[in-house]
Amino acid sequence: MDMAVSVSTGAALFAGSPRSRACVARPAHEVRPPLVSPLKWAGGKRRLVEPYLRPLWQGHEHRVLVEPFVGAMSVALGLRPERALLNDVNPHVVNFLRELKRGLKITIPLLYDHDYYYAARERFNDLIARGEFRGSEAAQLFYLLNRTGFNGLCRFSGRTPQRFNVPFGRHKTVNFQEDFARYRAAMKGWRLSNRDFEHLEVGEDAFVYADPPYDGAFTAYSGQSFDWDDQVRLAEWLASRRCPVVASNHATLRIKRLYRKLGFRIREISVARSISCTGGREAAREIIAVKGFGR
Repeated sequence: MDMAVSVSTGAALFAGSPRSRACVARPAHEVRPPLVSPLKWAGGKRRLVEPYLRPLWQGHEHRVLVEPFVGAMSVALGLRPERALLNDVNPHVVNFLRELKRGLKITIPLLYDHDYYYAARERFNDLIARGEFRGSEAAQLFYLLNRTGFNGLCRFSGRTPQRFNVPFGRHKTVNFQEDFARYRAAMKGWRLSNRDFEHLEVGEDAFVYADPPYDGAFTAYSGQSFDWDDQVRLAEWLASRRCPVVASNHATLRIKRLYRKLGFRIREISVARSISCTGGREAAREIIAVKGFGR
């Protein structure tokens, strides 16, 4: 979901935090121009980078950016860290990002066509069924399906073998990229992984940004659900990190209670969320939770 921010900047949001006082004297780092993800993504956080995440990141550029739920990589491409550990439980997302880092070359036709979409989807699912979903062909098909499917959704059936089941999208225009060289250069020094967040090695030199499947929203984009027990497990894991941590989620009452109980500072923001391929939007309340910025 594309998101439009409708409140003041992150600097004002967290003004006076221990982080802002502790990091004033740190040496300045080169600010690299942000890149836009090549993927469309329901729930993408690109529009949160400048008003909220960059002010929190400033003074911590020497750290390793860790994203347990990297998705379309919009935050990493916005902040452009020198070092990053980018993880996702969805192996197809991670395969695409790995091929992107290797210098993805497009050799299949990139067409916006109903029949071609379903033929490509069937081929992609056939690769999954045969265990051949790693590599360039699968990454190219994933890119095609992402750009031409419904509303940037990434959804898989829960049965084995998993099947990508997003329908064809109705778009006014579809733009494709065929030259991904700039991403290969930007991702130098970034590591990619495909595992549960609890298995990530996060040191004290990290800066964690967690954007999990939201409470009460669609949570099965990897073919696995992310239920309330997982929300609690994540929040407790984040609270135990010995480094700066930022998390976003729906501003549900139980989410706010959970993060406050674990010592996070909470701020609510209003966003306009895309709800259809026709561009319709509705206002929503979300939270940004922060912890560990005194370190």
